[in-house]
Amino acid sequence: MSNSLPLMSDREREQVGTCYKKQGKEAAIKLGHQLVQGSVKVERITGWKNFAKDHLETGYFYCFRGGLRSKTSQQWLAESGINYPLIEGGYKAMRRFLIDQTEQLSGSLNISIITGLTGSAKTKLINRIDNSIDLEGLANHRGSSFGKNITPQPSQISFENSLAIQLLKHQAADHSQLYLEDESRLIGSRALPLVLKDKMDQSPLILIEESFEYRVEQIFEGYVLDMLVNFSELDSDNSVLLYTNYLIDSTNKIKKRLGGQGLKDMHRLITQAIDIQKKTGLLDQHKGWITYLLKNYYDSMYQFQLEKKRSRIIFKGDTSEVLTYIHSNNRRSPRTV
Repeated sequence: MSNSLPLMSDREREQVGTCYKKQGKEAAIKLGHQLVQGSVKVERITGWKNFAKDHLETGYFYCFRGGLRSKTSQQWLAESGINYPLIEGGYKAMRRFLIDQTEQLSGSLNISIITGLTGSAKTKLINRIDNSIDLEGLANHRGSSFGKNITPQPSQISFENSLAIQLLKHQAADHSQLYLEDESRLIGSRALPLVLKDKMDQSPLILIEESFEYRVEQIFEGYVLDMLVNFSELDSDNSVLLYTNYLIDSTNKIKKRLGGQGLKDMHRLITQAIDIQKKTGLLDQHKGWITYLLKNYYDSMYQFQLEKKRSRIIFKGDTSEVLTYIHSNNRRSPRTV
């Protein structure tokens, strides 16, 4: 995450800029120290200290373009007993570096893609593998029409920056293989860098094959049980209403693919499940719309897509078998340099 805790306010920065143009660098620096002193200085250092203590492992100072303000802030914080890293050249330099690294690493890394029908728990498996990156986690979205979380997605730039940092960490760990989940270009409203998506589309596939019943249970857990908890934590008095709106809005996103009758059927099944939930507190009726959605939308769509890339499948099995294959492959595939 980023947090704007500037050395100067916009007004102060404007005064210093004017001074710099008229009287030069030394006069501008002197004015800056005059404007930020006493209680103002203490207040701003306190803000930096609080942020630094909460983000000791991941935080850093930067200016947008790089310059004296970030260096001064770093110096003052150091005088308060906290040494904090600084990005030389500022945010623009960091952004350019991360873009370049994403392009370079996307082309050079050995990538394998974890794929499978909706509900195969691909993301859960990804998070059980050390040499993997959870793209949906970075995008804060589960990659489907029902994948929206109650917290917002990061900005596109923040998503790309986080992804680049994860790629750099993967490289630093010297893994021979990187595992990613099969994703479309868009994860919610966040787009994968084109260079990475192109590499993913050419990479070998590992297919998870689980029973229909297993997949229904996984979706029930993630899209019913977990979401209800999330909405309850957000607003316990209105959690059922919020959850109902979430289901209807998510269904409406795919109304063209469902067709008129399909949309009516989904609305009816959701309404029935919510009514029983309100009357009895029981949730199993939600498996009705989950089953309908898999049979009439997700499975047929995925099977069509899979046929076009079946030649890329290098292994298939259930979750346990896939994990065994990946761990075995990791042991016998030292990194080549």
